[in-house]
Amino acid sequence: MGNPNTFKMTVNLSSFGQAMGKLAKGMDEAVRPAAQAGAQVLYDEVVKNVAAIGVKTGNLKRAIYQVYSGQNNNKKKALYYISWNTQKAPHGWLVEYGHIQRYQAYMNKRGEWKTMVRPEMRGKPKPRRDADQAVKDAYYVLRKNGPVQWLAKSFIRNAKDKMPEAREAMRLRFAEELRSKGVLK
Repeated sequence: MGNPNTFKMTVNLSSFGQAMGKLAKGMDEAVRPAAQAGAQVLYDEVVKNVAAIGVKTGNLKRAIYQVYSGQNNNKKKALYYISWNTQKAPHGWLVEYGHIQRYQAYMNKRGEWKTMVRPEMRGKPKPRRDADQAVKDAYYVLRKNGPVQWLAKSFIRNAKDKMPEAREAMRLRFAEELRSKGVLK
């Protein structure tokens, strides 16, 4: 006879291992939809911020995008970018960060903003971006009342105020994905 103070117990953990495997797989599959839910909250806020600035041509609003980054992602991380297409709306930088306008500008027939060139400089090459200020001043038409400073109207950076809502959207979507896969009840 063995020691009366001991006992033998057998535990089968195979179903526990299967449940953990199902949970891990469900979590991996829930990462990207959860990240997209958070990205959508921020994207919607950026679009709202652009609308609040006021529309001149609509190019900036049409240039806003969100895109999934296929690079640097894995099953535990999903990265989305929210920004504006600088080819469609190169002036987005000027709006987001503000700028000083030294020269007269006009809108051409295609709805594009252009800097006015002095009549005697038409047909000559534009000064390089790194040219001396005097060279640029000799090429472009200066504003009559001097430079004007346009303050920043941040439409991207102000969207960060919605981060708590974005995190909550991600949390809810993550749980919803796990429930739909039968991982959570």
